[in-house]
Amino acid sequence: MAAARPATTTPTNGRVAQRLTFAKISDTVDVPDLLALQTESFEWLVGAPAWKARVKATKAAGETVVTERSGLTEIFEEISPIEDSGETMQLSFQNPYLEEEKYSLDECKERGKTYAAPLYVEAEFMNHLTGEIKTQTVFMGDFPLMT
Repeated sequence: MAAARPATTTPTNGRVAQRLTFAKISDTVDVPDLLALQTESFEWLVGAPAWKARVKATKAAGETVVTERSGLTEIFEEISPIEDSGETMQLSFQNPYLEEEKYSLDECKERGKTYAAPLYVEAEFMNHLTGEIKTQTVFMGDFPLMT
């Protein structure tokens, strides 16, 4: 950054005050893409195709420390399994995915709705006493999307 140009003024009380002016500085700083970190993080969270492509390219470049699980997958793995207090029943969640959004971005703006997509997860319910396992796809809610 260029040095500031000193300026002096004489106030009415007789003392000289020295001020610095930065008005003529010509050096500019390139503005970073402030949204890139947020959009990349969101793409990782939902497992977007852009994130999957970056993972594939990173692995092709020889990187060995690459996370291949999306954020939602990691979250559901972290909370699973859920067991009852007697440890006779167990519920686990796997393979979360987002379906197509219900409304387009423009429709959401017109209707005053949140731009979101339905989040589904495969839920597995296991009864340890009988050995019975039931699996079904469960709607977890509408997941807000980043625009």
